[in-house]
Amino acid sequence: MTIEQAQQQVDAWIKTVGVRYFNELTNLGILMEETGELARLMVRQYGEQSFKESDKNKELADEMADVLWVLLCLANQTGINLTEALQKNFEKKNIRDGERHKGNEKLF
Repeated sequence: MTIEQAQQQVDAWIKTVGVRYFNELTNLGILMEETGELARLMVRQYGEQSFKESDKNKELADEMADVLWVLLCLANQTGINLTEALQKNFEKKNIRDGERHKGNEKLF
């Protein structure tokens, strides 16, 4: 699935099963909530915090997909083509960081 296809599928799902989009600010709040859930799971899985009973059956992939879902909703609502945005972002990073990281001794 491409990013464009993902945006289209989320849009179709929202308009049929989900009835309508939440407004942009509500989706921003949901994005922060989902990002927090992802962070909580990652610090338990890869960091030093122990698992709570309620987190033991959570899957990292599912939490990441929840974050992506809401980001796709926000992109759709604001008229952003994420494929184009990501391509431009790569270009920006290549210009800005093309040599910078190669010379960073902390990365070796």
